[in-house]
Formats: sequence, structure tokens, C-alpha cells
Amino acid sequence: MASRLVLHLGSMKSGTSFLQNVLGRHKDQMAERGVLFAGPRWRAQVTAVRDLIAAGGPGQPPLADDGPWRRLVREIDAWEGTAVISMEFLAPRSEAKIAQILADFPDTPVEAVLTCRDLGRNIPAMWLEAVQNGGVTPWGQYLDSVRQRKSGDRVARNFWKHQGIPEIASRWAKSLGHDRLTLVTLPQPGAGPDVLWRRFCEAIGIDPEGYDLDVRANPSIGLTSALVLLRLNQAYHEQYGAMPPIYDTYVKHKLAKRGMVFRSKEEPKLGLDASWVVKAGESQIERLQKAGHRVVGDLFDLRPVPVKGVHADKVSQAEVLDATVSALARSLDSWAESDRAHRRQGRGRREADG
Repeated sequence: MASRLVLHLGSMKSGTSFLQNVLGRHKDQMAERGVLFAGPRWRAQVTAVRDLIAAGGPGQPPLADDGPWRRLVREIDAWEGTAVISMEFLAPRSEAKIAQILADFPDTPVEAVLTCRDLGRNIPAMWLEAVQNGGVTPWGQYLDSVRQRKSGDRVARNFWKHQGIPEIASRWAKSLGHDRLTLVTLPQPGAGPDVLWRRFCEAIGIDPEGYDLDVRANPSIGLTSALVLLRLNQAYHEQYGAMPPIYDTYVKHKLAKRGMVFRSKEEPKLGLDASWVVKAGESQIERLQKAGHRVVGDLFDLRPVPVKGVHADKVSQAEVLDATVSALARSLDSWAESDRAHRRQGRGRREADG
């Protein structure tokens, strides 16, 4: 039985990919120090948490005993030290779902770490991420939805589900106990990656020294490429009413994250400088101060500062066309390479058979 389980909840766009990549790269080293980063690979945690979300709760089918979540639970139960799960889909879970997690670890103390970043940087980042996941909402409309927070607005609901830090923190503190939740704030722009890593290590109680922090990042596409992708998403939506099954593999990953992303430094950056964002950030800080959660870092890191860049409406059609042609060229290169690989495999099979 693990001596303690630490759930790194996210939130989204709060340095989670960086932390997960460091943890994953040093899985064996951490184990030598008595810390289990659960699962054979981090993707196993993703699959397990998705399994947990979909099953086992009120009105849901039961969790399969041989399913991803139960396998992760058994691995943690067999460990004698600290176990860590890092998956940002955990943050918006309901009290009922948190209770389900606790029931799966009845004899193991469960703690939570919530990393969080200021709204000024996170609003643009969330829009860019939404577009890469099939979003069809233009930037201006997205901003209005986030600002107005109207009941029934799908965009606003999804954003604040993941970025309503006071609500997320309150729900987890209530379920776990106030002393078992820690907030870790991302430093303001300009700080090195070691700052976040050291804060995270302090929160989960491990020595930060001896880890290679030069890990693969999760870069976002540039603004112009995002506008190209937005138009593609809208065309798909008009034709099919939803994103086609090929979207995640071929559009999100191959076209965007392995193609368009390489143009990001050449493209304008999406900017945001609005008084309502500052007010919303100050409101979050005030509520978190009143709640009295344990904080590693400084809550004033959550104070939004202007994000330099341009509004999406300021990008010219010529720039969009240029990005479209670039995306098409990279796609053709990728298809050609894939075709060559298939041909090589075919020749190899024929030679083996003959």
C-alpha cells in the first residue's frame, strides 16, 4: 500500500506538459527515491483517468476490474512509498467523482496539487488549444463568452470548468480536507523552467535536484495557422455537423502539432490586454486568499499582465493564405514520406516471402 497518493490536478495550460515530461523521463530515478510515477508511461494515466471519468459513478456503468483505472489502482496499492498521478482532466471533477477516487484508496492518504496560471496568458492559450481540438468559435466571440459567463454558453462553461481556480480548489479541499490541497502558481513571464519545477517538488515533497529539465515542450501553433485551422474546423462542421473521426490523428497531431507548429516563431502572437481580464484575475486572487489554501509560489503570480501581440482580426488575408500554402506543403511532404514508408514495408515483406 502506498504511503500517500499525490494527484496533480492541472489546471490546463499551467505547465502540465512540462511537469509530466520531466516526471516521465525520470520515472526510474524517482522510483529509486521512493516515488512512483504511476503507469508504464504517462499515457496510461490519461487512459486511466478517462476510464475513471466515464464509469463507476452515480448513473454510470461499473468500472471493469481489468480496465485502465483499476490496473493503476492495483499498481499504486502495491507500492510502499509516494505515488503520483498527473492528469489535468482531474481538476474539474465533481465531489461525487472525488469521493469515488477516495473510495478506491481507503487506506492511503490522498493529497492534491493544483498548478495554476494567470488568466491573461491562459485565455489566449485556451483558445489556441480549443482550435487545435476542433473548435469553431472565432477569437472575438470566444472572448465575449469567457467575459460574460452566460448560463448555457458552451464556450464559457468549458473555459471556466478548467480555469475557475477558486471553485476547483474549494471542491477538492472540501473533499480531501483543507490541509491536503496545495496550490502551485506559475511564475510570471521571464522565469526559468526550474522555478516551476522547484515549486512543484516542494508541493509534493521531493528533492528537486538531479533532474534534466530539458524536455520536449507542448508548443502551440501561431496565430495565423490557428486562423487557417479555425476555417478548416468550420468547414468540417458545416459539412458533417462535427469533426470527422480522422480529426485527432490527422488534423490535430499531424497537421497542427507536427506541421503548423514549426511556423509559430514566424507568425504574430495572439495578444490580450483588457481591463476585465485584470478584474477577473484580481477576483480570483482575493477569493483564494480568503480561502487560505496552502500556496507554493505567490498568489500575486495570478495577477494578469498584458500579453503582447495582436488581435486575430488584424491578421491579413495574405498572411492566412501564406500559412495555408505552408500547411498544404507540409501535408504533402508528410503524405509522400508515409507512402515511401509503406512501399519500403511492402518490399520488405515480399523479400521475406520470396
